[in-house]
Amino acid sequence: MPSNSYNLTINNKIPSFKKSIEVDADKSISIRSFLISSISQNISSVQNVLMSEDVKSTIKCLRKLGVKIVKQKEKSFLIYGKGLGSLIAKKNISLDFGNSGTLARLLIGILSTTPNIKVKISGDKSLNKRNMKKLIDLMSKFGASFYPKNKFKFPLNMISTKMPIGIYYNSGVSAQLKSAVILAALNSFGNTEIQEKEKSRDHTENMLLKNTQAIKVLNNKYKIIKVFGKRYLKPIHLKVPGDVSASAFFAALTLLNYNSSIKIKNVGLNSTRLGFYKLMKKHKAKIKFTNLKRENNETRGDILIKSSKLKPIKANKSYYPSTTDEFPILFVIAALTKGVSIFNGIGDLVNKESNRITEMQKVLEQIGIKSISSKNQLKIFGKGLINAIGKKINVPNLGDHRICMSSFVLAALTGAEVKIKNFETVNTSSPSFLKIMKLLGAKFEIQK
Repeated sequence: MPSNSYNLTINNKIPSFKKSIEVDADKSISIRSFLISSISQNISSVQNVLMSEDVKSTIKCLRKLGVKIVKQKEKSFLIYGKGLGSLIAKKNISLDFGNSGTLARLLIGILSTTPNIKVKISGDKSLNKRNMKKLIDLMSKFGASFYPKNKFKFPLNMISTKMPIGIYYNSGVSAQLKSAVILAALNSFGNTEIQEKEKSRDHTENMLLKNTQAIKVLNNKYKIIKVFGKRYLKPIHLKVPGDVSASAFFAALTLLNYNSSIKIKNVGLNSTRLGFYKLMKKHKAKIKFTNLKRENNETRGDILIKSSKLKPIKANKSYYPSTTDEFPILFVIAALTKGVSIFNGIGDLVNKESNRITEMQKVLEQIGIKSISSKNQLKIFGKGLINAIGKKINVPNLGDHRICMSSFVLAALTGAEVKIKNFETVNTSSPSFLKIMKLLGAKFEIQK
């Protein structure tokens, strides 16, 4: 499928299907594997890497910082670890994070406590709109500086601290901020303690857990993460599982399509990422996890999904951390399920690649689906699996891969003519999306 800028039109309903697929590799784990390998000792090896734009941006940034990364074969890499505090920034260096908020926050975490770092940091048009105040405030606690002062959006200049000292952090729902603190703490003097009252993604901790001299995770009333600074890290050797967030779009298509079933093989089934599937099961979806196994502190397995008669979705705020990426496709499911669905505690969706609440409301409104939103809630008045042949939906260039993918699924299920601008943004997370959709029987046209 093309990787340059292109628009997409879908105007055919997808037929019934019974298929077995593999989704693209997990983006969160792929990015973290390169970042943590670069500050570990010796040579790390990572297989089945997601070759998306976000991961390519990660590799480019690390190579600019002096890390030797060798591609062995398709999707397999060797990373020659430089050890903690050993990344090098040449004079006038600039780092482009592309569309990746994960890369931006985690690499800034590493660089904040790495000696002699002075860099210009920026991203693409979408990332440059996102507010980084929380990250900047946290890294400033370690001693890093950001210029111009009181500017919280990229582009920025960053200067690392000469004397990083461990901090105490009471973490919220953001796994990226938590990860940035962990990575900054690894090269700080003294200890850092993170108290996690609201469970968030734990890929960073999982990848570091074998380094018992550097990190400990305690699960009491709350989760406590203790990081002991200035300890060496062992190399990483892992095979990245399939991305559970990417799988949700094919799951949604199957659940709502007539007489269909799908097997999605070798997917990462980390408990902090399963909010979408837990919600669907709770609302009468036919879903099974099979062939479960545990590798590198991560659970993986196959997902079996069948067409289902779903109930309207009621999602309270506790689902937000484990369902962050899947809300746009959940909104599509809600629209095509008869009855009123209510999503609470979703206010932070306005800070994603786009305002995912408002933009999905605009998409659904174009085929007559009503919704009401407030600061932290969205109500969708679902009509069931409507026939929208003859109706048109236009999706502008938002730089948001999840909205593009969700709009595609909406078109494939209803027959509406959906035109999506700059669909290439999907390559940031799921470069195989169109290839898999074609395999399932979806029809679409590409306009360059």
